[in-house]
Amino acid sequence: MDAEITLGPPRPGAGFWRSVREAVAGTEQDFTEGAMGRAIVLLAIPMVLETCMEALFGVVDVYFVSSLGADAVAVVGLTETILSMIYALGMGLGMATTAMVARRIGEKNSDGAAVAAVQAIIIGVAVAALVGVSGAMAAPALLKAMGASESAIKTGTGFTAWVLGGSAAVMLLFVNNAIFRGAGDAVLAMRVLWLANGINIVLDPCLIFGWGPFPELGVTGAGVATTIGRSVGVAFQFILLARRSGRVRILGRHLRFNPSVCRRLVRVSTNGFLQFFISQASWIGLVRIIAMFSSTAVAGHTIAIRIIVFSLMPSWGLGTAAATLVGQNLGAGKPDRAEKSVWLAGFYNMLFLIVVGVAFVAFAARLVGLFTSDPAVLAVGVDCLRYLAVGYPFYAWGMVMVQSYNGAGDTWTPTVINFFCFWLIEIPLAWTLALPLGMGPKGVFLSIPIAESVFSAVAILLFRRGRWKTKKI
Repeated sequence: MDAEITLGPPRPGAGFWRSVREAVAGTEQDFTEGAMGRAIVLLAIPMVLETCMEALFGVVDVYFVSSLGADAVAVVGLTETILSMIYALGMGLGMATTAMVARRIGEKNSDGAAVAAVQAIIIGVAVAALVGVSGAMAAPALLKAMGASESAIKTGTGFTAWVLGGSAAVMLLFVNNAIFRGAGDAVLAMRVLWLANGINIVLDPCLIFGWGPFPELGVTGAGVATTIGRSVGVAFQFILLARRSGRVRILGRHLRFNPSVCRRLVRVSTNGFLQFFISQASWIGLVRIIAMFSSTAVAGHTIAIRIIVFSLMPSWGLGTAAATLVGQNLGAGKPDRAEKSVWLAGFYNMLFLIVVGVAFVAFAARLVGLFTSDPAVLAVGVDCLRYLAVGYPFYAWGMVMVQSYNGAGDTWTPTVINFFCFWLIEIPLAWTLALPLGMGPKGVFLSIPIAESVFSAVAILLFRRGRWKTKKI
């Protein structure tokens, strides 16, 4: 047993606030030693801020686009749902990248970490180029397949084409930030998304409404602004990866194809992609059921989901912190320390989401009302927010457990759990409640906390068996 591990939460004294300052500023740390609470604070704070910034893209777009009407909001929601498939690719590859880089860093093998980073970038560029071109060309057909009305397709094809055409930026943001997280440089990932979001926030209203010298592009302007912001963020990432002071520094000798490392990345990321594909595809299925009712239902769901996703970003940050700690400590030969980091992160996450869930149930109308004044859209959004908030304590453990499996390189276990809970429980249950039982969109909303709660319970039971500790990567 590691005598230096402390399991309790870091006390809010001078040491705690010093850790907070270090987390935001970014300092060289060895996360395989020292107090566990401090390690989680140092990793989780910048990861929380990073993931909040990623969610902010969708929130900002919906906020500015909401004044253009329900069709415009529905297009943003449907496009983000389509984009979730690209997120699945990026998350799958990013998860494998984080696991491999973290394991090499834990082994004190910085050259091995750089080689893994380059192979991940090569794979990411190849996949994104194919997906981006085909997605931009098929924008109208994709919107139609998702159940968009003719007026929504006419309004939003430009937005969808720009967002899907910018898939390379989306993919590289995921992959490069995964490199930073695996190395323990979470503050760099945070700064990248600060920059990208700052550009998006400034350009969004300028290009949507035609402020100043900018053209008035309507909802298409949101897609242009988002793509520009993400692309600038990617350029900044490459500058950071080439600099001397980073934990992972890519040099000329690393810039070559390594078949062995690439095969391992593909193997792990394939399971990771399937894991996220199953999860994201279930969301597409749910949105498709909701779209059977009206654009109003889709718009209300879109607004509520943006609020929910933004609120869950701190939880994803805690889960990603646990993944980094698991990877680095397994690399350092400390599986017990890796396991303790997961239980502690899960406990913190549960406390946080209980508070957020209560607030959402109490203030749902006010929160959704920030995005729309349409009574019908507001009613759907309030229902969605309240139904999903009930399951927050269960989501807390599920998110941390899944990320911890991934950090260990065990991507198959959460893939199987995802398939069972989301495709065999959630989608059939949503359809049954919404249509045969006549609950409408509320039936879809109710199916989500039920499936997620089962997911968390199964993930915890399997985690306690400990097979993830022996995974090689």
